[in-house]
Amino acid sequence: MRIKIPIRFNSPGLRFIKFYIMPFLLGARSCRGILKGRMLRKITIMNSSSNRRSSSPDKQYLTIAEIKVKMMQRFGLEPGYSIQPKSREELLKYQPKFEDLPARSMQDSYSSAIIPLSTDAVLQDKYINFKGFVRIGRILEDMDLFAAWCCHRHLVVPNLPEGVPLPYSIVTVLVDRIDFTSVAPLGTQDIRLSGHVSWVGTSSMEVVVWLEQVVNDENQNITRALFLMAARNATNTAAAPVNPIQPVDDEEKLILAGGADRKKKRQVLSEQSVFKEEPNAEEQSLIYQLYKRTAPIEQRDQQRLLPPNCVWMHDSFQMSTIPSFPEHRNQNNTVFGGFLMRSAQEISWATAFLYCKARPKLEHISDISFQKPVSVNSFLKMTAYVVYTEENYLQIMTVAEVLDAYTGSRVTTNAFHYTFSAPEPVTEVLPRSYHDTMWYIHGRRKFKANKG
Repeated sequence: MRIKIPIRFNSPGLRFIKFYIMPFLLGARSCRGILKGRMLRKITIMNSSSNRRSSSPDKQYLTIAEIKVKMMQRFGLEPGYSIQPKSREELLKYQPKFEDLPARSMQDSYSSAIIPLSTDAVLQDKYINFKGFVRIGRILEDMDLFAAWCCHRHLVVPNLPEGVPLPYSIVTVLVDRIDFTSVAPLGTQDIRLSGHVSWVGTSSMEVVVWLEQVVNDENQNITRALFLMAARNATNTAAAPVNPIQPVDDEEKLILAGGADRKKKRQVLSEQSVFKEEPNAEEQSLIYQLYKRTAPIEQRDQQRLLPPNCVWMHDSFQMSTIPSFPEHRNQNNTVFGGFLMRSAQEISWATAFLYCKARPKLEHISDISFQKPVSVNSFLKMTAYVVYTEENYLQIMTVAEVLDAYTGSRVTTNAFHYTFSAPEPVTEVLPRSYHDTMWYIHGRRKFKANKG
């Protein structure tokens, strides 16, 4: 059941906005939409009064580049790379205790930023693909940076002396599910990011980020993502407390409750991973049916036979090895999580394109976890596998590993899960080994959860 509630704002900078409220999502997506509308109204009113001399609407927002500079300044970092980064140990004495941190509202962390593609031709070259659309990997990278910016706005340290940098480090823990609309963002139109902190724990912050493109004065939704960020101390050696959230009204109370529910759901889904929980009865039956299809009963040897219009999973992957450089670093001098997200998305898209021999559309990104930091002198090995197919959909799992060039060792740092759609039904992928079968079941679980 969907309830359609039209709400009109009298602000001169906003057009008619409609919110579609689903009761079963009231504490999550819909309430964030309500808060977003309220914040947009507030920001528009402020900007209409403080920017009347400016004819450009882009002046209302910081650009992503400007936000990056402001974050560096607040952390006390200077431009330029140093093999031995500046020590931040002297900031540990300014680390606040939890009971000393004032409560914050969600409005306090709300912010918007612009990617000015309509006016910056040089920037267009960085974001555009050969079809004239925006590279999704690039905007995922910006969303990660913007989520950290919202955390900056949430954090307030009482009695911090003027001129002393923020005694925190912010790292991305995971990215919750990301759903994409049918909008294909153009590489020549501005993109706006908006977001705020929607829930906090003792040292973690959940941030919701929206992505929109403004075309002919109309806001077109591209996607929405949830980032779970961790607050660390100035030297990134231990957790650091964050300001609690004090809801200012019933809407914020519902959003905050939704964040607690999502935390519990993430824990349940983590325990339901095929790597922790064995296949259920339905999946066991599916595994047997897969075996029967690829091992005829009259066949006496152990060779598997590939049915028509099928591909073995071990023949359905693409791989790349990427050297990381200082330009990819974050404030902790390790590889920026957004760069890993961009790299993984782009090789996954290429894998889907090569597999279905048609231009795929990214429909969904499942949870992304960041398990280990990656140093800026590492080699990153990205391997993308087609692990499940159904009709015109492909489920891709991309595994990121760090390679040690001197010892040859490798450590898995990330796993990414993507759902792509193709214009036509795709060739079916089948597992050959038991290991591949577990990946097949895992991919199927991800796909069913996304479609559900």
